[in-house]
Amino acid sequence: MAFDLSLEFILSGKPERVMELLTDPVLIRKWSGEAAVLEAKSGGRFEMFDGWVSGVVLKTGKLELSYTWKASDWPEETKPSEVHYLLKKDEAGTKVILHHTGFPNEKEMDSHKSGWTDFFFDPMEDFILMIDKS
Repeated sequence: MAFDLSLEFILSGKPERVMELLTDPVLIRKWSGEAAVLEAKSGGRFEMFDGWVSGVVLKTGKLELSYTWKASDWPEETKPSEVHYLLKKDEAGTKVILHHTGFPNEKEMDSHKSGWTDFFFDPMEDFILMIDKS
């Protein structure tokens, strides 16, 4: 059985700005509150949340980004999952189509389902509304 998530989020920023917020380590730290590394090239290093998650960049583009994702508390033998973002212009700003595939189990998939909202896209939207609109 595959443990995969497909989610959509609407953010008020333009797609170019949302991509900056996904790829610029300085901006990621500002909206997430924690250190990040993202080398925006295929094979580049990826880390977020002070190293809680790490991986390798698989693809970068103007409206697409993907990387592997492995939480530090997953067992060492666990294969990394993959995160794929597709950004689309929306009347409200940007629609983010997220596919997070290859979770090790249903518990991790369920935990990440709420985590994407609570720790990722809600703080990013708050940042856009507070900082980018001021």
